[in-house]
Amino acid sequence: MTDLDHTHDPALRSWVASANSADTDFPIQNLPLGMARAAGSTGAFRPVTAIGDQVLDLIAAAELGALSDALGAVLRTCEGHGLNPLMAIGPDLRRQLRHELVAALRDEAGPKQANALAPALKPMADVEMTLPCRIGDYTDFYAGIHHATTVGKLFRPDNPLLPNYKWVPIGYHGRVSSIGVSGQTFRRPLGQTKAPDAEAPGFGPVKRLDYELEVGALVATGNEPGRPVSIDEAEQHLFGLVLLNDWSARDLQAWEYQPLGPFLSKSFATTISPWVITMEALAPFRRAFTRPDGDPQPLPYLDGAANRERGAIGIRLEVHLQTRAMRDAGQAPARLTASDFSQAYWTVAQMLTHHASNGCNLQTGDLFGSGTMSGPTADQGGSLLELTQGGKQAITLPGGEQRLFLQDGDSVALVGRCEAPGRRAIGFGPCVGTVMPAVA
Repeated sequence: MTDLDHTHDPALRSWVASANSADTDFPIQNLPLGMARAAGSTGAFRPVTAIGDQVLDLIAAAELGALSDALGAVLRTCEGHGLNPLMAIGPDLRRQLRHELVAALRDEAGPKQANALAPALKPMADVEMTLPCRIGDYTDFYAGIHHATTVGKLFRPDNPLLPNYKWVPIGYHGRVSSIGVSGQTFRRPLGQTKAPDAEAPGFGPVKRLDYELEVGALVATGNEPGRPVSIDEAEQHLFGLVLLNDWSARDLQAWEYQPLGPFLSKSFATTISPWVITMEALAPFRRAFTRPDGDPQPLPYLDGAANRERGAIGIRLEVHLQTRAMRDAGQAPARLTASDFSQAYWTVAQMLTHHASNGCNLQTGDLFGSGTMSGPTADQGGSLLELTQGGKQAITLPGGEQRLFLQDGDSVALVGRCEAPGRRAIGFGPCVGTVMPAVA
């Protein structure tokens, strides 16, 4: 598990002035990683980091002498392919990249370094982002116990959680081809649904379209087939976190999920944020992982001292909704809910360990979804399914519009920010998706 070092010093400042603003997501203590190119260009996407409102081209920074030759060689192999080569080299060289970036961007580097790196910087507004890596496999977990309990009560009021929930990290395999980056637009899906009072199902545009507030974890290095990953080793196999919106067609899901679980109700779109917040950047926001009194403790293969002491990660999460009418009127998105990732019932290390426990070979770039991250109160639901009590009670937006589920033209933005006393806050940047009408 990553330790604190000089790169987390809250007093660090950068010669990039916007990085020193209190409300920026990207101070020098963050340095997320992603893939970008100049907006409107047809060139290859290149590895970059964010600093304030600027984007630093890492290949250019290496060519200008700010990064070592070893890092420059790895970064060049990422061009046009994603961050996978950097992810696969292991934590030592990734930490070296963070240290060299801090040395180059810190205020003490002075005007000389600022002038030298000027050709490698572009305003964030002038770049186009893409998926940070090639994602080979996607597994969505169900680690939000408040979501699981609330949704379970809709179907099983007396027994909302199934017997295995508190013993095993539940997950299902998702669809990679429809994963998009923030700014994604997608068509309302068509599907087969059946109303409770209908004699037969029908086919057409889904009516109960929903979002799910999740955190995604990207695998750095995999494991050989047949070789599990211990809980003490798991964090070394993780690269970083993103925000993740697991769009869901609730009416389609209710008809198709038995007995094998989600299928077409989840495979039409998934949106992630373009910036990967590295495990190194998240070190100041680690928290103790605990279980409520009376709950079973994890089985030994999912339990370790480091995971108990610092396995949880504090991320304040929010969902904002902007309707088409709000956009046309120039109204800002409305905040619907807030929760915290530290309340997840399973840590990302436990998810990875369990995933590999049967010998499943994970690979660089694999994506895990956390499951919907809701809070303990009714107004902290991480989906409209929860906030509207299963579609029974509409929520009213500031302009008077009401929603049970998403309508065409609605844009949903997920927000993530890490804060801790005495630490510099860092954020995840945008994770926005917009619903378009179904194919005619």
